[in-house]
Amino acid sequence: MRVVIAEDSVLLREGLTRLLTDRGHDVVAGVGDGEALIKTITELDAQGELPDVVVADVRMPPTHTDEGVRASVQLRKAHPGLGVLVLSQYVEERYATELLAGSSRGVGYLLKDRVAEVREFVDAVVRVAEGGTALDPEVVAQLLGRSRKQDVLAGLTPREREVLGLMAEGRTNSAIARQLVVSDGAVEKHVSNIFLKLGLSPSDGDHRRVLAVLTYLNS
Repeated sequence: MRVVIAEDSVLLREGLTRLLTDRGHDVVAGVGDGEALIKTITELDAQGELPDVVVADVRMPPTHTDEGVRASVQLRKAHPGLGVLVLSQYVEERYATELLAGSSRGVGYLLKDRVAEVREFVDAVVRVAEGGTALDPEVVAQLLGRSRKQDVLAGLTPREREVLGLMAEGRTNSAIARQLVVSDGAVEKHVSNIFLKLGLSPSDGDHRRVLAVLTYLNS
């Protein structure tokens, strides 16, 4: 597995590098800010050496706010096959939602405390590199919030479950319509019904699609 690490703390960056290389993985680059991350990935791609996964801190210089996650979102748009695992000190719902908004494949969001659980962390990096998903339990709990139920998908029709499954693959309504050979309007109606049955109100805004997908993935 080829990895690029983006972390402004030199100590943590070196620690992650040692942790992964000791287990046979190749850390091809380590950078300290979002701009350097994008530049590095662009250069590696031009050389035909795009890594399997990026591990990036949410907050990096110069403002230490959202540079890491913004760079990660940009990279996922430019390189859909690139796995991205972001690390955060706390659960930051807006950043998790932004990262998951496009597709749930090859994406992860973990709290930094998980790094101490070495095997779990490495397994998460590998899973994301292979196109899977790695979401911290606390992230899932916060995004699903108040309405999580044990049998939450039971009220969906077979067609609604099918639509939700395609949503979880990161497909747009138009792409789902083409896949199911139905109209865009029919898909929109199914999606509205899914939101309603999962208890996701219009006040959740754009989060509803992500919350619905997370419910599906966690069922």
